[in-house]
Parts: sequence; structure tokens; C-alpha cells
Amino acid sequence: MSLPLSAAQFATLAAEGGEEHSGNHESLSPYVTGIGAFLALMLLLWITTRFNRDR
Repeated sequence: MSLPLSAAQFATLAAEGGEEHSGNHESLSPYVTGIGAFLALMLLLWITTRFNRDR
């Protein structure tokens, strides 16, 4: 399967799915998603700074 063909099929699939539902899942809060992403990035930053210490 070529890349343009698969991209076109994905776009068609996404468009068909959007007609049946509103697109928003009731259990996903933008605040929870944002805070979770922020905490994950802060954890990665903390891990990175631990490995980059000058000895």
C-alpha cells in the first residue's frame, strides 16, 4: 500500500467516523489531559537533568 493511498483512506475513515459522533468523548477532560501531559514532560525533564550532571 502506498503512502498517498493510505493517507487518503485514513482521511476517508476519519470523515466517516466524524458524522456518527460529535468527536468529543465525555470522559476526556482537556484539563486532565493537559495536566497529565505537563506532568509527563516535567518527569522527562527531571530525568534528563539527572543524567546531565557534571561529575
